Amino acid sequence: MQIRNLLLLCAFSFWGGLGSIAQSSMFNVQSSIFPRADDTFWRDSIPQEMRQSYIQYGEQYLGKPWTVLPWTVFAENKQTGNRVNYENLCFEKRRQMAALVMAEIMEGKGRFMGDIVDGMGSFCEETWWGIPAHYPKAIPQTELQEVDLFNAETASLIVWTRYMLEKQFDAFSPDLCQRIDREIERRILRPAVDRDYWWKTAGMNWNPWICSNWLACVLICEKDEARKSAAIAQIRKATQTFIDAYPEDGGCDEGPGYWDRAAASMFEVLRLFTVYGLQFTDDSTNGLDGLASKSTVNCKPSTVNCKPSTVNKIKNMASYAYKTYIGNDYCVCFADAHENKAVQQVNIVYPFGWWLNDQTMREFGAYLGRKRGVLTNPAALYDKSGNFPTLGRELFFLRNIRDFIDEQPREPLLKDVWLPDLQIMTARRGNLYVAMKGGTNGESHNHNDVGSFIVYAPQDLSPLTSDFSPLTSHLSPLFIDPAVGEYTAQTFSDNRYSIWTMQSQYHNLPQINGIDQKDGKEYAAKVVSHKDGQLTLDIAGAYPAEAAVKSWKRTVTAMKSGLSVTEDYELSDYRQPARLMLMTLDPDALQRIHFDANQLSATIEDVSDKLDPLLQRLWGPKMYRIILTVKSAKNKNKIKYTIR
Repeated sequence: MQIRNLLLLCAFSFWGGLGSIAQSSMFNVQSSIFPRADDTFWRDSIPQEMRQSYIQYGEQYLGKPWTVLPWTVFAENKQTGNRVNYENLCFEKRRQMAALVMAEIMEGKGRFMGDIVDGMGSFCEETWWGIPAHYPKAIPQTELQEVDLFNAETASLIVWTRYMLEKQFDAFSPDLCQRIDREIERRILRPAVDRDYWWKTAGMNWNPWICSNWLACVLICEKDEARKSAAIAQIRKATQTFIDAYPEDGGCDEGPGYWDRAAASMFEVLRLFTVYGLQFTDDSTNGLDGLASKSTVNCKPSTVNCKPSTVNKIKNMASYAYKTYIGNDYCVCFADAHENKAVQQVNIVYPFGWWLNDQTMREFGAYLGRKRGVLTNPAALYDKSGNFPTLGRELFFLRNIRDFIDEQPREPLLKDVWLPDLQIMTARRGNLYVAMKGGTNGESHNHNDVGSFIVYAPQDLSPLTSDFSPLTSHLSPLFIDPAVGEYTAQTFSDNRYSIWTMQSQYHNLPQINGIDQKDGKEYAAKVVSHKDGQLTLDIAGAYPAEAAVKSWKRTVTAMKSGLSVTEDYELSDYRQPARLMLMTLDPDALQRIHFDANQLSATIEDVSDKLDPLLQRLWGPKMYRIILTVKSAKNKNKIKYTIR
């Protein structure tokens, strides 16, 4: 198949013939990715109110000293397990740089340049740009430059700054860009190529997250042509590996929060290849010709083979962002979610949808932007666009701001979604929204949550409306997945599942014979049946042998009148009563559950003392666990209850 864009149609299967790539003009860093900071585009094309927002955002950092990151705080991760203290200091310093740079781009008067130059000096003097949780030693070593997420992301911030302000840096001193290039070489360019890092073959966020930032460094700063060719080949191969690892339904088993650094970062890799000149040679793109066809970069076409199934997979990976959208800014938050609202970032959702020509995604991006005030106070969104502001993403977004302004905003209120590989069903009926998951307990950022479901509903008990009602402004969490608290050394250790948020007893799941689910890929659900609005899973396989369960068929059905849940199970031995857990923020949530008192008894307990600061910010100060205890001692039983 002739291909107009090597990357977008996944021409990653083509690893050979890279010798001439390094010499090709399509990898010349002088290519017009977007205008430099001194170009009038930024003052003429960005609306005044938006520009003023960015300028005011940067002004708060004028004259502020640059923090020297303390080694004693870095060492806390190895000493006490705390990683947050250092991350807060580290990320705030990078936020300071990102704010100043954007302010200078928007104003263009040089008022912020002194602070930016001093900041560059401070960054160049940091021993290592990553975070202690990803480092093998208690304090950073100059000679040990590990390429982790935030070493790479800091490097990306610096190289985009260098790209935009190169003329201003050279006017200050030609030595500044040379120093930046040396730092990027020793911290990223050399170690990333030379070392066989595990993330290069990973099917999770580390792979594209690092590759997207690494590629920016290569294209902007790499002077060694042989190493440039090698890096491009490795990035291409790593990205293909990531795509191949994903299921055909495009589902992100890490959850919507990590989609932003999984499929979205994959898109950044594809986009960078595109704007540096790799285009398709015909129209057999299956609709994936958005940005490539609109690019002003002139370059030679490439011809490679590509499987249509890969094209569809990329589309599905993108659409996951809106397929897991609940409404009222909420999204489904299975696995390690650090947010349950405002997860999808405008500066990546809209460009991704625009590139793919996915109308639903474009409209979703426009909706998110308008609702969150991107045309009046974009700096507020920029500030929250990552662990620190994502400068490169913001610049690409602003490059096409006029398309965004013209876009019709629309909330993607999908009635039914089914991701068969991930085994996730969502359904919207009446004023209720439900999401249920199967899968395994060996997923990335896994919680033991096979068979769990969440429910969002209006806070009051007003009657339900039509079969499909878009009253999303009233939706709020009713039965929840607690998400994950602050990351510590324990979170990614052998003791991960001693953390309460990882355990099935704190998800909306049965506890069988006093036994909870077990972690591991072999502990999985089986899909018994699915149709729109109804999913039946046998979740017995998610429990260890001690649970003595032969089958546990859980059916969740979304109806106009509410949600029906059926537990149809068979035990090999009855040892103690089964308990059905339901997590909620509402102390009166029992009023929403209707059951036969001959079958079940109900209690509610306050678990608020388990909430750390992150979870309190996410959910508020209170959380409760409802326990429905099965009264029957029979080995075979069938229970039904409804949520209204």
